[in-house]
Amino acid sequence: MNFWNQFWWVIFPYLMLAIFVIGHIYRYNTDQLGWTAKSSEFMEKNTLKWGSILFHVGILMVLGGHLVGLLIPKAWTEAVGISEEMYHASAIFGGGIAGLITFTGILILLFRRVNVKRVRLTSSFSDMLVAILLFIEIVMGMYNTLGYNLFVGGFDYRETLAPWLRGLLVFRPDPTLMIDVPLFFKLHTLFAFAIFGIWPFTRLVHVWSFPLEYLKRSTILYRSRNAQRVMQFRQLQQK
Repeated sequence: MNFWNQFWWVIFPYLMLAIFVIGHIYRYNTDQLGWTAKSSEFMEKNTLKWGSILFHVGILMVLGGHLVGLLIPKAWTEAVGISEEMYHASAIFGGGIAGLITFTGILILLFRRVNVKRVRLTSSFSDMLVAILLFIEIVMGMYNTLGYNLFVGGFDYRETLAPWLRGLLVFRPDPTLMIDVPLFFKLHTLFAFAIFGIWPFTRLVHVWSFPLEYLKRSTILYRSRNAQRVMQFRQLQQK
């Protein structure tokens, strides 16, 4: 068996997943104060709002589509009456919409990080790296979903890439399944595992931190130290 085929489709994915798990454990035990995404909202708010909403909504849709397409065997969908044509059409339509939303969001966020001076100056190398890798990954996904399938020729990843991934997850990977996979599908897969590898050392760790205590926290009240100013403000409001 070709060494590089074995490396890219067995060794590299497991290496990235190992770094993903061990890296999270290490960072949680050594850098809990940094276990968050640094907020830059006070530096620029308008584009952040739209970019963040579009990106997060889109990426959830994309992840949902990937989980269904990669983890559910083709035979199962056919058994419930979903033909290849129906699945292919829904994947292109639904995946295309989700991809466009995600692409728009990451484009706004990347433009903001590069174009807004205050945001750019406070961005770390890892911040820029994550934004660029996500942008490249999303662009390749868009090309695979729309460009390749619509203009180059259909590719049924559920017969090659999906069985390979399921085999990887149960520790029975078959790298020969990836030999005939089109180049950009391979690159899209490798970039995804690379993102998993750098995940623990970037702002992406904030994905695992949901502030549950905020749901029961009392409203924060701000009071002025100057009582006279407060009274004058209230009098002006009454007028």
